[in-house]
Amino acid sequence: MFNNLTEKLEKALHVLKGHGKITEVNVAETLKEVRKALLDADVNYKIASDFTKLVKEKALGQNVLTTLQPSQLLVKIVKDELTELMGGETAGINLSGTPTVILMSGLQGSGKTTFSGKLANFLKTKKAKNVLLVGCDIYRPAAIKQLQIVGEQVGVDVYVELENKNPVEIALNALKHAKSNGKNVVIIDTAGRLAVDELMMKEISDIHKAVKPHETLFVVDSMTGQDAVNTAKSFNDVLNFDGVILTKLDGDTRGGAAISIKSVVNKPIKFIGTGEKMDAIEVFHPNRMADRILGMGDVISLVERAQEQYNEEEARKISKKIAKNQFGFDDFLTQIQQIKKMGNMKDLMGMIPGAGKMMKDVDIDDNAFKNIEAIIHSMTPTERSTPTLIDGNRKTRIAKGSGTTVQDVNQLMKQFDQMSKMMKMMQGGGAKNMMNMMKGMGR
Repeated sequence: MFNNLTEKLEKALHVLKGHGKITEVNVAETLKEVRKALLDADVNYKIASDFTKLVKEKALGQNVLTTLQPSQLLVKIVKDELTELMGGETAGINLSGTPTVILMSGLQGSGKTTFSGKLANFLKTKKAKNVLLVGCDIYRPAAIKQLQIVGEQVGVDVYVELENKNPVEIALNALKHAKSNGKNVVIIDTAGRLAVDELMMKEISDIHKAVKPHETLFVVDSMTGQDAVNTAKSFNDVLNFDGVILTKLDGDTRGGAAISIKSVVNKPIKFIGTGEKMDAIEVFHPNRMADRILGMGDVISLVERAQEQYNEEEARKISKKIAKNQFGFDDFLTQIQQIKKMGNMKDLMGMIPGAGKMMKDVDIDDNAFKNIEAIIHSMTPTERSTPTLIDGNRKTRIAKGSGTTVQDVNQLMKQFDQMSKMMKMMQGGGAKNMMNMMKGMGR
């Protein structure tokens, strides 16, 4: 995400490298390029101008510490100010109320219905909530069906009234249904339009007044830049919403919406969507996003994702198998599945400091493990548990069955053998270290 902005900011801040001290001249030259980078990312002109003025004042008002180069100091100041510009602190979601009512708003095509499902999945799996999705889009023919499909994917009930054309009535009836069926969170998906109009605003305002939501969230397509910010302002004037959801941050996003929306509507970004899958949702952390924008990675988020997939009991079993020399391809396959659940490979690489820059021109296929999985699935259970049985004839059969070559099978066998030996040598590390090595193998 934000690859273009990151590259331009890195070039701008590179201007100060080699300088022994910060001066008004070299700071002005650097910040001129920073402002250009922000404007190219579709950040509002006044916000970009005010931002660079503030950074300049802080840079010239500080003495460079003996352990800090001028360029490092300016990067720190830019990072701190970017963090503040995007909200400063991480904003939580209000889950008070029985049930908690969350009203989703936004234009058609912003990803509102899909994100309603992602949020339902997040609250169900991370917060142990019993969620009800409510379909109040009575205009778009496929909207109700889409919500039902999304609900089925995440295992959450969906309340709809196919014959009712009054969204306020549907919402109120859904609340009654939620209370009588033990639901503690209700997410109401409302209708969107292709543009802001009077009818749309009146309708969502009426729903808002009727259900009195604990959280009103505005969903915005981050790829639309300043248009997203302007739309957010229109919705906020009517709804006074509580927070912003940025979707499609895994696409060709310039970054303008993420950077400037908080200062325009004075409402925090609460979540971001980073892919098509139902678990592609992240809590928005301004400081971590500032790190990503400046090419510093996001190790904390990477570790959190790994911890979510890391199973201590499974790790103990694998350690015992390694000790007894019983580690096989079924165990290998299990670890691949854990890595895949962490997210797409390019996004994960971007969280490693410096790796995003090195990999920017490299096409990392999300199906990096596809051939490995196909080869393993073509093995018999006995072959997977006892890899030493696999001879030349078996390799030929496995290659044909997996649509690969004998060379591919040999390569996997060699990598597996090397990894098994290394695993035995570092016995104490267990599955955590194996996951790190497998990332390299996947690439």
